Amino acid sequence: MKRDFSQMSRSELRAYVLKNRDDLEALDILVSRRTPDSEATWYGPMATEDGVPIKENIRLAEKAIQKRAELDRQH
Repeated sequence: MKRDFSQMSRSELRAYVLKNRDDLEALDILVSRRTPDSEATWYGPMATEDGVPIKENIRLAEKAIQKRAELDRQH
């Protein structure tokens, strides 16, 4: 029996894809649900071309990751 991916929540579909990595249809649907680039938040590079860390960019990225992790925990 074929699953109805359109009826799955994003988290359900993600869990399904992680368990069924060969199901390309499910993966395509999951990827199509991502935030469009025009709505995404873009962060600067974490290091210069010479490999020197950019502390402020790292701090901003860490803060965003912590915020996202907290939101995920709440759901």
